[in-house]
Amino acid sequence: MKIKRNGSAAWQGGIKDGKGSISTESGALKDYPYGFASRFEGQRGSNPEELIGAAHASCFTMALSLILGEAKLTAEQMNTSAQVTLEQVEGGFAITAVHLTLKAKIPGADQATFEKLTGMAKAGCPVSKLFKAEITLDATLIE
Repeated sequence: MKIKRNGSAAWQGGIKDGKGSISTESGALKDYPYGFASRFEGQRGSNPEELIGAAHASCFTMALSLILGEAKLTAEQMNTSAQVTLEQVEGGFAITAVHLTLKAKIPGADQATFEKLTGMAKAGCPVSKLFKAEITLDATLIE
């Protein structure tokens, strides 16, 4: 099985004064603004790192849901965030790390099982497999 999804970006102008917009095939994003100021100066608009973070958090959480189901467990609630680190390195900028934070309520799960299954999801989610960066995880099982 092969699934293809599309995202697009448009840009006009130079790196600092230019403006861009991003769109997704699904319509979840349509001509949403991004640019230098939103990426490097904290201004309104999006940036590639937060989009990667959202993609990674959602992929990890879906992967964990699958793995939990295979272990005959179902999450009552899972909330995941992904902090993506962009930093200047030799030769330019690079995403050097992604830190996932999960808070989950999973009836019937003990701590050892939870740690094992979250580790499997972190390693196995398709977005994790994209990164050369270090991927870390803080997972909290809520009772």
